[in-house]
Amino acid sequence: MLNIKNVCKIYKNKDYSQNVLKDINLCIEDQEIISLVGQSGCGKSTLLRIIAGLEKASSGYVELNKNIINKPSSNIGMVFQDARLMPWLNVYDNIKLSILNDDKETQRYKINETLKKVGLEDIGNLWPKQLSGGMAQRVAIARALVQQPQVLLLDEPFSALDSFTKSNLQDHVRHLWSSLKITIVMVTHDINEATAISDRVLILNKVLDNKITKNHIVKINKPRSTFPKNEYNELINNIIFNKNSNQFNALI
Repeated sequence: MLNIKNVCKIYKNKDYSQNVLKDINLCIEDQEIISLVGQSGCGKSTLLRIIAGLEKASSGYVELNKNIINKPSSNIGMVFQDARLMPWLNVYDNIKLSILNDDKETQRYKINETLKKVGLEDIGNLWPKQLSGGMAQRVAIARALVQQPQVLLLDEPFSALDSFTKSNLQDHVRHLWSSLKITIVMVTHDINEATAISDRVLILNKVLDNKITKNHIVKINKPRSTFPKNEYNELINNIIFNKNSNQFNALI
C-alpha cells in the first residue's frame, strides 16, 4: 500500500516562496491504477517525483508498505514524458542501467524477459535514433519494469505521441497491469485517457492551494472500449463538472 501523508512542497528563494503542494493525503491500494489530472502548475509532476524519491517534500512523507520513501528505490519505477534514452547506448544497455548491481546472467535474463513483456524482444541491439516515438517509450517502460517494481509511475508518458500510437500504448499499459498486477500512478492532462485506464481519477486544483479537490471512483469494468460512447462521454463530464452519477462517486 502506498500512503501519502500531509505532503506539502514549497519552493523558496530570498525574494519569494511558492506553494506547489499543500496537505496532500492519499492512500493507494495495491494493484490500483490512479490518475492525477489538473491544470499546468498544480503540482502533479512534483507529487510524482516526491513519490519516486527524486524530490523531498517540505513537510509530510510518503511510505510504501510502511517504509518511508526518501530516495529512489527499485520498488518504484518511473517513466517520463520523453523516453530519456542514452543515445550512446543501445536498447539493451539502456535498460541495463536500472539493474547494474545484478550479475550479468541475471541482467540478461531480466532484460530479455522485460523486452518480451513490452513486445520488443527483437530490438535489443538497436540504437535510440533507430526507434519510433512509441518504441522509445516502450523501452522507457521496460527500463522501469526491469527492476520488478511494486509501483509504476507514469508522468504524461503518451503526450508527445500521435493519437494512434498513444491508443496502442494505452492498451499496452492496461495489458501490463493485468499481467503484472502492479500499482500504477499516472499524471495526465487527458481526462479521456485517465478514465479509460484508471480505477480512480484525482483532480488537483491550482486555485485551491494545489490540493486534491475531487476523487472520482470509476465504476466501469475493464476493458472500457465496450462501454457505450454516449454514456462514457457523460461520465467524463461528471468528472469535469462534478455531477452526480450512478457510475462515479465524488468525494470532496
